[in-house]
Amino acid sequence: MANAAGLDAFKEIHEEKAKKDGKTVKIGIIGTGWIAESHVECYKEMDDVEIVALADLVPGKAKEFAEKFGLENARIYDSDEALIAAEKDLDGVSICTYNCQHAPCAIHALDAGINVMLEKPFTVTLDEAIEVMRAEKRSGKILTIGFQPRMSENMKMIKKIVQSGELGKVYYLQSGGGRRRGIPTPFGTTFIEKETGGIGAVGDIGSYSLDMLLGAVGYPKPLTVSGYTSAFFGKDPGYYPGHPEYAEKFGVDDFAAGFVRLEGDIILDFRISWAMNMDTPGDAIILGTKGGLRIPSTDCWNGEFDKPLKIYKTVCGEEIVYEVPLKPTKNLFLEKLRAFVDAIQEGGKPTVPSSEIVFNQAIIDGIVRSAACGKEIAIDIPEV
Repeated sequence: MANAAGLDAFKEIHEEKAKKDGKTVKIGIIGTGWIAESHVECYKEMDDVEIVALADLVPGKAKEFAEKFGLENARIYDSDEALIAAEKDLDGVSICTYNCQHAPCAIHALDAGINVMLEKPFTVTLDEAIEVMRAEKRSGKILTIGFQPRMSENMKMIKKIVQSGELGKVYYLQSGGGRRRGIPTPFGTTFIEKETGGIGAVGDIGSYSLDMLLGAVGYPKPLTVSGYTSAFFGKDPGYYPGHPEYAEKFGVDDFAAGFVRLEGDIILDFRISWAMNMDTPGDAIILGTKGGLRIPSTDCWNGEFDKPLKIYKTVCGEEIVYEVPLKPTKNLFLEKLRAFVDAIQEGGKPTVPSSEIVFNQAIIDGIVRSAACGKEIAIDIPEV
């Protein structure tokens, strides 16, 4: 979270902007689970935003959410279709549903001419992502995907280092991180059931890892993938003290790995975990012909890292390592949503465009499909 001084400065800048523009951006929230709480808390920090509507498929859930967060004036609906049909002056929606509802909700909103902040992962399958992008193209509206690490100055430094040429030609990417014990059942079972989650660790936290690495090298197109997924922990009743029935509901992956060939003669060695018998499979690394970059491991790559980046070089025949100082932490979620609101206000572009994240989704989809057939497959991304 941002410190008090940083938050005050943020509010002053955007309060002045709100006074100048005189426009209140009207937002709807689709899906009122735990991630929606972060959306509401951030939107409430913005004087030029009004949350006017909430929707959730679970009876009474949106009403309870409204009461919890003091949204007495927000209108309540039992589906995204009902909200979109009734709210004729919405400027944008935050889609915070479980994974399998990302695509239909985004398509409904875009086809109604509403700007969309879509939480990650983009979708469950590549085909769904393509359909969402076609709706985006039809509508001409903003579609941005919810990767708040993009707002981090430390994460941005990774791309700056690569793009500066400091590492030379990049030829190898290795993802790292992951959780030793972190299947997200404290939030219910929507993450782990096939009918709602659709995909597990590979999409939930793997999408963050992919965005960090692929973004650094300009999001090259994936060409082939050999993938592996497993669910040894998720399907073990002993993993869930007091709730052994969760094992029967577990229908996604808790570990995934993939070997991906990218355009530009780059190899991506990917692995991610919700649960494993290891604290981490290692740091993320980027290898180039002139240097290497080590990115310190985290459990899910969804925000900042707490150790410096390290660059490995040979200078005048000497092998050296130097650290990149960490920059101050800020509220990345707040910055993410502020960027969405600013894009609506100013007719701007999405911070995290679908044209990039479709490659992220193609890799996730490819890993799942390759694992299912037990062999390497080509990645074919349809035209939008």
